[in-house]
Amino acid sequence: MSISHEYARGAHRAAGPGIPVRLPKHAAGMRIGLFGGSFNPPHEGHRLASLIALSRLHLDSVWWVATPGNPLKINDGLPSLAARMDAARRVANHPRVAVTGFEAEIGTRYTWDTISWLKKRCPGVHFVWIMGADNLANFHRWRNWREIASLVSIVVIDRPGSTLKGMNARGGAFLARRRVDETDARLLARARPPGFVFLHGPRSDLSSTQLRAALSPAAR
Repeated sequence: MSISHEYARGAHRAAGPGIPVRLPKHAAGMRIGLFGGSFNPPHEGHRLASLIALSRLHLDSVWWVATPGNPLKINDGLPSLAARMDAARRVANHPRVAVTGFEAEIGTRYTWDTISWLKKRCPGVHFVWIMGADNLANFHRWRNWREIASLVSIVVIDRPGSTLKGMNARGGAFLARRRVDETDARLLARARPPGFVFLHGPRSDLSSTQLRAALSPAAR
């Protein structure tokens, strides 16, 4: 799905109503993938990664957790959460992919805090954390990154140019000791953390950074 100029104009709007205060559908026993990010902008690569995780891990759903702002990035000019979520819903367009902005409601920005809150709020739900191999390269910079791995199993989706970079990074080396073979990926969600699987398959060259550059005034 192409990114429209309507999304770019959303960067200049104030945050409006419509930010959800409820969590997407969940119940004890469900297997749910958490895919966090700014989604600035969302693209088909996000959707592809979600569909791979849904299929290979036999997940009930994937939640796109749209963050109010990435603590590791400069967030000046970040479109409103409502605008990013609206765009994400159009791109996701799948009955088992839910877009949520609950982090803004509960006041968290760090993944550790968000997952800790969810584990307390949703007992019996089997959460896994989904990330691209490009994010694995920076995983060691996340707050309490080792503790994150102790709370939820981690699913890494292969990305062009990041296969070896992610696994050779500090976080990748740490998770390698807990690696599950891809053929057993369906067992990961119900297994006790820590656990880790690296999924290969169809890959997308799209990146939010490149798409933002294409929408910049200098590119038009």
